[in-house]
Amino acid sequence: MLERHELQTFLTLAKELHFGRTAERLRVTTGRVSQVIRQLERRVGAPLFARTSRVVQLTPIGWQLADDLAPLVAGIDAAVRRATEAGRGVTGRLRVAFLGEWTAPVLLKAVTLFTRRHPECQVEVREVQLYNSRPSLEDGSVDLLLAAYPFDGMACGPPLLEEPRVLAVPAGHVLTRQASVSLEALGDHPVVQYPAVTSAGFKRDRTPEHTPSGRPVPKGPAGETFSEMLTLVAMGRGVLPVGEHARRYYPRPDLAYVPIRDAPPIQRGLVWRESNTTARVREFVRAASDALRSATTSTS
Repeated sequence: MLERHELQTFLTLAKELHFGRTAERLRVTTGRVSQVIRQLERRVGAPLFARTSRVVQLTPIGWQLADDLAPLVAGIDAAVRRATEAGRGVTGRLRVAFLGEWTAPVLLKAVTLFTRRHPECQVEVREVQLYNSRPSLEDGSVDLLLAAYPFDGMACGPPLLEEPRVLAVPAGHVLTRQASVSLEALGDHPVVQYPAVTSAGFKRDRTPEHTPSGRPVPKGPAGETFSEMLTLVAMGRGVLPVGEHARRYYPRPDLAYVPIRDAPPIQRGLVWRESNTTARVREFVRAASDALRSATTSTS
């Protein structure tokens, strides 16, 4: 089994490809870095780096070892961090965000309960938009996001909200003459698209490429924010399947919302990076579920 310092030295050199910078980052001498790598190569039985007087490169075996080890080391670091946090209790800072105005009250109920349970943990609340929701999670500026499912590549908590789907169309559109429409109607009108950064699974769910019968769905222009997408609809550039909440939170005289009778409901909940599953995150997800359950019980 490799020692921690061997793993750290190898992966740092694999990233830096420079003995001096590696030694600087690890706060050791270049001689120590060379010694550790030589010992590791002797153990493996093959060169891991190709060295010249000017260039350091990974060998194919080195590339493979780095690819195999990196996620394992990241998992160990995350496990140690979670254990450390569990020992300290739920403290520090938690950054939570909401996507869409109507989700904010649900998030704030979760914040209230979480703060009551864990007063030593500071919670920051912010709003994100469609174009920066995923990047905010990926770069660590947000720990948790209340957003619509599916949200590819992220850990997901239990659904907190559910609503029927409606089709946003321009006021006076031919579809407003109907009490409801089928998903097949998407094959007859361009559909406004979500930003490029939106996950593939989400796009398939909201703006499918084909109708249930297999007809292609024409693609309209894309918007960067939800309000921008609705404006494209109002301009007659396309239609857009949305949640029923849009009737209340985005009422506009230039838009109409027609129920979609054969679409499954939209679900929303908390999402976060799997590698960021800390005690704070787990406790907030639990608080959100408990707050929703309490609110449902009190109104029943």
